[in-house]
Order: sequence, then C-alpha cells, then structure tokens
Amino acid sequence: MEPRPTLRLDKWLWQARFVKSRALAAKLVAGPGMRVNSVPVAKPAFAVGIGDVLTFALGARVVTVRIRALGTRRGPAPEARMLYDDLSPPPPPPDLSRPRPVAGGRPDKRDRRRIAATLRDPLD
Repeated sequence: MEPRPTLRLDKWLWQARFVKSRALAAKLVAGPGMRVNSVPVAKPAFAVGIGDVLTFALGARVVTVRIRALGTRRGPAPEARMLYDDLSPPPPPPDLSRPRPVAGGRPDKRDRRRIAATLRDPLD
C-alpha cells in the first residue's frame, strides 16, 4: 500500500493563497485556533492530505475548507481555488443601522454624535 501523499500545512496555506508568504502561514498555524480534522495543530510542518478539513480564523471570520488537491506551485488565484472546497458559512449581512464614515474626510460634529449614540451602553 502506498503512503498517502501529504504536504506541510504552512506550504499548503501559502499555495492556496490564504496568506501572502510562508512566514505568515507559519505564524497563522503557530497561533491559536488552527484545527485539522477538529484536532488543534500548532506546528507549521504538520502534514495534511487530500480530504482533510481545516478550520482557522482569518481576520474577523472563521474559514472552513476541505482539501481537494495538494498542488505543486503557488499559481494564480483561479488555480488556487481549485485546491479546496469552501465549507464556511456565508458572512453575516452588514449592520446598516450604524452610520458609516464618509470616505475622504473626518466625521463632523453631527456625525460624531451619531456614532457616539450607537456606541453607548443601553443600560445607561
């Protein structure tokens, strides 16, 4: 029986374009929250293969992907998307009740009051 083909976790994350460099991929794996098949992982050299499910925090959202292919290089984005199936839930809709800053300048006094009113504790 042949051994299962595997690849380093940090290298796969870099090839799949979740991070811009291998160093950032290693930092992502070493930080808290990286899981492979629901098992916490902290080593960038952890071997992953086809069918493994990765769960990790990327910015403000949690990403869950199933590995479809290992890849041989860090190619263009359409090629990188072929390496995984995205199992993440869709992001929540944006909160439109909060005022949004206008691009190109500081908020004026009225805008600051509206922003402060949305940030106040409702129990006050």
